[in-house]
Amino acid sequence: MSVDLDKCFEVVMELARNGGKIIRERIYSKKTISTKSDRVDLVTETDQEVEKMLISNLRAEFPDHKFIGEESTAEGIPCEFTDAPTWIIDPVDGTMNFVHGYPNVCTSIAFTVNKVAEIAIIYNPVLEQMFTARRGQGAKLNGKPIHVSGEKDLQQALLILECGTTHEEEKMKNNFKNQQTLTPIVHGTRSNGSAAINMAMVAMGAADVYFEFGIHAWDYGAGDLLVREAGGVCIDPSGGPLDIMARRMLCAATMELAQEIVPKISQIYPPRD
Repeated sequence: MSVDLDKCFEVVMELARNGGKIIRERIYSKKTISTKSDRVDLVTETDQEVEKMLISNLRAEFPDHKFIGEESTAEGIPCEFTDAPTWIIDPVDGTMNFVHGYPNVCTSIAFTVNKVAEIAIIYNPVLEQMFTARRGQGAKLNGKPIHVSGEKDLQQALLILECGTTHEEEKMKNNFKNQQTLTPIVHGTRSNGSAAINMAMVAMGAADVYFEFGIHAWDYGAGDLLVREAGGVCIDPSGGPLDIMARRMLCAATMELAQEIVPKISQIYPPRD
């Protein structure tokens, strides 16, 4: 199947901005909130509305394309990753932030062909940060090139850790174990409440390394391409190649930094997407 990547990029950029307008208008308003797996796994009417808007418009433009969406999957649509042109969509990454009016929220969209990421968009409409990447063309923030920091020394690295995104006991224990182990070693730690934004911070050089277990393809599909096009690396936290469906991800400014932190990480292996 021939795919016009320029057209795909043009169409999805406009749709991402349209979805961002909805998010920006509603972040400080009263929301209708539901829970999914537990009381901190949230979904709002905005998550559902933005995803349906994105998928319906993309399907109208590209009827042969496939979709993996966070809210579609939550509603029971199978999560199948194939060689077909596929859009991987998180309409509101950082829903907990969105519910509280905390401005670290974004729409994350990746587009793959033959399971290779070709397009990435991470858009924070509240702070007006539009991160984009095309395979082989570099990464950008608001149209200007961005690059990872190049940091190789873990002691000088700013590490992003997430500890409270779910209340699943195994994941929480493992998160806190890693926090206790790594905090005394690294230069500092941060937490943004959004996997996609965390990866964007590594891509732009504002942070140096980030890993997380239990996230999903829609959380890190776009961030993977963004970080790599910014000159960084994305691997499995065990040190092997990244698997977009394995729900395990580590990104870093350099392979040296990634290899230094891998042996220090306590590992868990969530069920695959």
